[in-house]
Amino acid sequence: MPNASALRPDLQAIADMVEPGSSLLDIGCGEGDLLSWVLENKKVSGRGIELSQSGVNRSISRGLSVIQGDADTDLQYYPDQAYDYAVLSQTLQTLRHPDEVVKQLVRIARHAIVSVPNFGHWKNRFYLAMMGRMPVTKTLSYQWYDTPNIHFCTITDFLNLCEAMQLTIEKRLYVSNQGVPTYFNNNGLFANVFGEQGIFMIRR
Repeated sequence: MPNASALRPDLQAIADMVEPGSSLLDIGCGEGDLLSWVLENKKVSGRGIELSQSGVNRSISRGLSVIQGDADTDLQYYPDQAYDYAVLSQTLQTLRHPDEVVKQLVRIARHAIVSVPNFGHWKNRFYLAMMGRMPVTKTLSYQWYDTPNIHFCTITDFLNLCEAMQLTIEKRLYVSNQGVPTYFNNNGLFANVFGEQGIFMIRR
Protein backbone atom coordinates (compact mmCIF):
# COMPACT_ATOMS: atom_id res chain seq x y z
CA MET A 1 0.00 0.00 0.00
CA PRO A 2 1.25 3.54 -0.73
CA ASN A 3 2.19 5.92 2.07
CA ALA A 4 1.59 9.66 2.26
CA SER A 5 4.73 10.51 0.31
CA ALA A 6 3.62 8.27 -2.57
CA LEU A 7 0.56 10.37 -3.39
CA ARG A 8 0.58 13.28 -5.81
CA PRO A 9 0.17 16.59 -3.95
CA ASP A 10 -3.40 17.06 -5.23
CA LEU A 11 -4.40 13.54 -4.18
CA GLN A 12 -2.85 14.05 -0.76
CA ALA A 13 -4.83 17.27 -0.35
CA ILE A 14 -8.01 15.36 -1.22
CA ALA A 15 -7.11 12.54 1.18
CA ASP A 16 -6.60 15.07 3.95
CA MET A 17 -10.20 16.27 3.51
CA VAL A 18 -11.66 12.80 4.05
CA GLU A 19 -12.74 11.88 7.59
CA PRO A 20 -11.54 8.53 8.97
CA GLY A 21 -14.08 5.73 8.85
CA SER A 22 -16.24 7.40 6.23
CA SER A 23 -17.54 5.99 2.93
CA LEU A 24 -16.16 7.16 -0.41
CA LEU A 25 -16.77 6.69 -4.11
CA ASP A 26 -13.74 7.54 -6.28
CA ILE A 27 -14.91 8.34 -9.81
CA GLY A 28 -12.24 8.12 -12.47
CA CYS A 29 -9.98 6.44 -9.93
CA GLY A 30 -7.24 5.49 -12.41
CA GLU A 31 -5.08 2.76 -10.90
CA GLY A 32 -6.52 3.35 -7.44
CA ASP A 33 -3.75 5.37 -5.77
CA LEU A 34 -6.10 7.61 -3.75
CA LEU A 35 -8.52 4.80 -2.97
CA SER A 36 -5.74 2.54 -1.75
CA TRP A 37 -4.28 5.26 0.47
CA VAL A 38 -7.52 6.21 2.23
CA LEU A 39 -8.45 2.57 2.76
CA GLU A 40 -5.11 1.87 4.39
CA ASN A 41 -4.54 5.11 6.30
CA LYS A 42 -8.06 6.30 7.13
CA LYS A 43 -9.96 3.00 7.22
CA VAL A 44 -12.43 4.34 4.70
CA SER A 45 -15.06 2.11 3.11
CA GLY A 46 -14.30 2.88 -0.51
CA ARG A 47 -15.24 1.89 -4.03
CA GLY A 48 -14.14 3.16 -7.41
CA ILE A 49 -15.31 3.67 -10.97
CA GLU A 50 -12.84 3.81 -13.83
CA LEU A 51 -13.39 4.08 -17.58
CA SER A 52 -10.19 2.39 -18.74
CA GLN A 53 -9.97 -1.38 -18.52
CA SER A 54 -6.28 -1.17 -17.69
CA GLY A 55 -7.04 1.06 -14.71
CA VAL A 56 -9.75 -1.31 -13.50
CA ASN A 57 -7.43 -4.30 -13.85
CA ARG A 58 -4.61 -2.60 -11.96
CA SER A 59 -6.97 -1.47 -9.19
CA ILE A 60 -8.43 -4.95 -8.76
CA SER A 61 -4.94 -6.44 -8.65
CA ARG A 62 -4.29 -4.16 -5.67
CA GLY A 63 -7.31 -5.60 -3.87
CA LEU A 64 -9.60 -2.63 -4.51
CA SER A 65 -13.33 -2.71 -5.26
CA VAL A 66 -13.43 -0.99 -8.66
CA ILE A 67 -15.80 -1.41 -11.58
CA GLN A 68 -15.63 -0.17 -15.13
CA GLY A 69 -17.99 2.72 -15.74
CA ASP A 70 -18.54 6.08 -17.39
CA ALA A 71 -19.16 9.11 -15.17
CA ASP A 72 -21.21 10.76 -17.91
CA THR A 73 -23.80 7.97 -17.95
CA ASP A 74 -23.50 5.68 -14.93
CA LEU A 75 -23.78 7.91 -11.87
CA GLN A 76 -27.55 8.15 -12.29
CA TYR A 77 -27.86 4.56 -11.06
CA TYR A 78 -26.46 5.35 -7.60
CA PRO A 79 -29.01 6.16 -4.87
CA ASP A 80 -29.22 9.52 -3.14
CA GLN A 81 -26.69 10.17 -0.37
CA ALA A 82 -25.18 6.72 -0.73
CA TYR A 83 -21.70 7.90 0.32
CA ASP A 84 -20.11 10.43 2.61
CA TYR A 85 -17.75 11.54 -0.18
CA ALA A 86 -17.76 11.37 -3.96
CA VAL A 87 -14.37 12.23 -5.46
CA LEU A 88 -13.76 13.34 -9.03
CA SER A 89 -10.05 14.07 -9.48
CA GLN A 90 -8.63 15.54 -12.70
CA THR A 91 -11.56 14.12 -14.67
CA LEU A 92 -14.21 16.85 -14.96
CA GLN A 93 -12.57 18.43 -18.01
CA THR A 94 -12.72 15.12 -19.91
CA LEU A 95 -16.48 14.67 -19.55
CA ARG A 96 -19.15 15.49 -22.11
CA HIS A 97 -21.53 17.05 -19.56
CA PRO A 98 -19.49 18.27 -16.59
CA ASP A 99 -22.33 20.27 -15.04
CA GLU A 100 -24.62 17.23 -15.04
CA VAL A 101 -21.89 15.12 -13.46
CA VAL A 102 -21.40 17.70 -10.69
CA LYS A 103 -25.15 17.56 -10.08
CA GLN A 104 -24.92 13.78 -9.70
CA LEU A 105 -21.93 14.02 -7.35
CA VAL A 106 -23.74 16.21 -4.83
CA ARG A 107 -26.80 13.96 -5.09
CA ILE A 108 -25.08 10.66 -4.32
CA ALA A 109 -22.77 11.95 -1.56
CA ARG A 110 -22.98 14.35 1.37
CA HIS A 111 -19.75 15.96 0.18
CA ALA A 112 -18.26 16.04 -3.32
CA ILE A 113 -14.55 16.70 -3.81
CA VAL A 114 -13.62 17.89 -7.29
CA SER A 115 -10.17 18.78 -8.61
CA VAL A 116 -9.56 20.48 -11.94
CA PRO A 117 -6.48 21.55 -13.87
CA ASN A 118 -6.47 25.34 -14.03
CA PHE A 119 -6.18 26.60 -17.60
CA GLY A 120 -5.93 30.15 -16.16
CA HIS A 121 -2.52 29.48 -14.56
CA TRP A 122 0.03 32.15 -15.49
CA LYS A 123 2.25 29.67 -17.37
CA ASN A 124 -0.63 28.72 -19.66
CA ARG A 125 -1.47 32.38 -20.28
CA PHE A 126 2.16 33.19 -21.02
CA TYR A 127 2.62 30.18 -23.30
CA LEU A 128 -0.49 31.01 -25.32
CA ALA A 129 0.39 34.72 -25.55
CA MET A 130 4.02 34.20 -26.54
CA MET A 131 3.87 31.01 -28.60
CA GLY A 132 0.39 31.37 -30.08
CA ARG A 133 -0.23 27.67 -29.48
CA MET A 134 -2.20 25.63 -26.97
CA PRO A 135 -0.06 25.11 -23.86
CA VAL A 136 1.65 21.81 -23.10
CA THR A 137 2.62 21.66 -19.43
CA LYS A 138 3.09 19.11 -16.65
CA THR A 139 -0.59 19.39 -15.76
CA LEU A 140 -1.88 19.78 -19.34
CA SER A 141 0.52 17.36 -20.96
CA TYR A 142 -1.27 16.50 -24.22
CA GLN A 143 -1.12 18.11 -27.63
CA TRP A 144 -4.33 19.82 -28.71
CA TYR A 145 -5.13 17.06 -31.21
CA ASP A 146 -4.82 14.07 -28.87
CA THR A 147 -5.97 15.50 -25.55
CA PRO A 148 -8.79 13.82 -23.62
CA ASN A 149 -9.62 17.27 -22.20
CA ILE A 150 -12.68 18.61 -23.99
CA HIS A 151 -13.87 21.23 -21.49
CA PHE A 152 -10.97 23.38 -20.36
CA CYS A 153 -11.82 25.53 -17.37
CA THR A 154 -10.21 27.80 -14.81
CA ILE A 155 -10.60 28.02 -11.06
CA THR A 156 -12.83 31.04 -11.60
CA ASP A 157 -14.97 29.07 -14.07
CA PHE A 158 -15.56 26.36 -11.48
CA LEU A 159 -16.43 28.89 -8.79
CA ASN A 160 -18.95 30.43 -11.19
CA LEU A 161 -20.41 27.02 -11.97
CA CYS A 162 -20.97 26.34 -8.28
CA GLU A 163 -22.64 29.71 -7.90
CA ALA A 164 -24.90 29.09 -10.90
CA MET A 165 -25.85 25.68 -9.51
CA GLN A 166 -26.41 27.18 -6.04
CA LEU A 167 -23.92 24.79 -4.45
CA THR A 168 -22.13 25.44 -1.18
CA ILE A 169 -18.33 25.42 -1.37
CA GLU A 170 -17.15 24.00 1.95
CA LYS A 171 -13.43 24.08 1.20
CA ARG A 172 -11.41 25.54 -1.66
CA LEU A 173 -7.70 25.36 -2.32
CA TYR A 174 -5.22 25.61 -5.13
CA VAL A 175 -2.05 23.61 -5.72
CA SER A 176 0.94 25.62 -6.98
CA ASN A 177 3.44 24.37 -9.53
CA GLN A 178 5.69 23.52 -6.55
CA GLY A 179 2.99 21.12 -5.35
CA VAL A 180 2.03 23.23 -2.33
CA PRO A 181 -1.71 23.23 -1.46
CA THR A 182 -3.07 26.57 -0.21
CA TYR A 183 -6.59 27.29 1.03
CA PHE A 184 -8.30 30.49 -0.06
CA ASN A 185 -11.56 32.14 0.99
CA ASN A 186 -11.99 34.93 -1.54
CA ASN A 187 -13.11 35.14 -5.15
CA GLY A 188 -10.03 33.22 -6.25
CA LEU A 189 -8.33 35.82 -8.45
CA PHE A 190 -4.90 35.05 -6.98
CA ALA A 191 -5.59 31.32 -7.05
CA ASN A 192 -6.71 31.58 -10.68
CA VAL A 193 -3.33 32.99 -11.69
CA PHE A 194 -0.95 30.98 -9.50
CA GLY A 195 -2.74 27.66 -9.00
CA GLU A 196 -1.96 24.82 -11.39
CA GLN A 197 -4.94 22.94 -9.99
CA GLY A 198 -8.04 23.79 -7.99
CA ILE A 199 -9.58 21.46 -5.42
CA PHE A 200 -13.05 22.03 -4.02
CA MET A 201 -15.28 20.32 -1.46
CA ILE A 202 -18.90 21.12 -2.32
CA ARG A 203 -22.40 20.13 -1.28
CA ARG A 204 -25.99 20.92 -2.09
